[in-house]
Amino acid sequence: MQITQSVFTATNPPHFDAPAVDCQNQLILVFGSTALLSDSRHFHAIRSAYPGALIVGCSTAGEIHGTNVSDDTLVVTVVNFEHTRLHFSRVHIADSSHSFAAGLSLAQSLPADELVHVLVFSDGLHVNGTALVRGMREGLAPHVEVTGGLSADGARFEKTQVCANDVPAPNQVAVVGLYGHRIQVGYGSLGGWDPFGPEREITRAQGNVLFDLDRKPALELYKHYLGEHAAGLPATGLLFPLALRYPGMDSGTNGANSSVVRTILGIDEKLGCMTFAGDMPEGGHVRLMKANFERLIDGASGAAKISMNPLQDRSAQLALLISCVGRKLVLQQRVEEEVEGVRDVLGDQAVFTGFYSYGEISPHMAGDACELHNQTMTITTFLEG
Repeated sequence: MQITQSVFTATNPPHFDAPAVDCQNQLILVFGSTALLSDSRHFHAIRSAYPGALIVGCSTAGEIHGTNVSDDTLVVTVVNFEHTRLHFSRVHIADSSHSFAAGLSLAQSLPADELVHVLVFSDGLHVNGTALVRGMREGLAPHVEVTGGLSADGARFEKTQVCANDVPAPNQVAVVGLYGHRIQVGYGSLGGWDPFGPEREITRAQGNVLFDLDRKPALELYKHYLGEHAAGLPATGLLFPLALRYPGMDSGTNGANSSVVRTILGIDEKLGCMTFAGDMPEGGHVRLMKANFERLIDGASGAAKISMNPLQDRSAQLALLISCVGRKLVLQQRVEEEVEGVRDVLGDQAVFTGFYSYGEISPHMAGDACELHNQTMTITTFLEG
């Protein structure tokens, strides 16, 4: 595996002076701000330099390259696989109600023979990530895992873009299948948030839209707890996610041991409801969460340690880091500390790329089911032997 990485800006648009390496299995990961990714000239510059490459990626709420976290940049990471084959597929998704069907269709479109792992990059505003993952899991063999994330648009929540081997556009989901016995993939996902306040039952919801908690308007209750922060919804909701315990799940000792985290994508004042990145099932229970700086950073390091386990103590060559926009808003000037914590675990030899997202897709660790997460650092490590 050979990897090169370049970082561009509006005043330094994509350009490639050296001749492109001719590689049969060349994957280019492109992560950037909505404005830069929306400029079709940038995609065409990459395509011109790498005419045979598979180009995928998405818009972000911040770009990760090395241990740097930047805004308003375009990070282009060129990965030349020596022994690993690639297969690509994409779907257009107009409405979140189509998410399960989209995931199933994408999974079934990938040839099953020697498929090892699937990367997914999805629209971040028009997809129910829970249903998308459920569809993909149903269409894939049990030993094939999925990692990736939902595209972002900073803290604006207006428009997200996915690069699906063509000019980036909204309402798309792209997947890349990795094939062959020479590729090893590890993954890990951890959070670091503390629950507080009472646990409340979801008494009315539809898919990823939450209407009532304890038979009271959910938005009204949420605003009550947010206080002065409520004026900035939905963006300020990223600072106070919900720990979701599915119906039948044990609450554990602190109410969050067996839960997933959900953050708001949008609100409807007239209906008094909130739209989340994933399912909010009736009969489930939720509890507010707040940030703990040190635990957020420790969570990133913990995810890195988990991602190394399948590599059997060998060093990763490439690490894809997908963290949540809510973590970035909380950590602020300390945001690079979570990436530095990952570097301390993975070492200097791995090339880092990634982005801040509206949702992270991964199992917590090997052996767990793949799920949509919010407010986690999710890491996928790659080693080609």
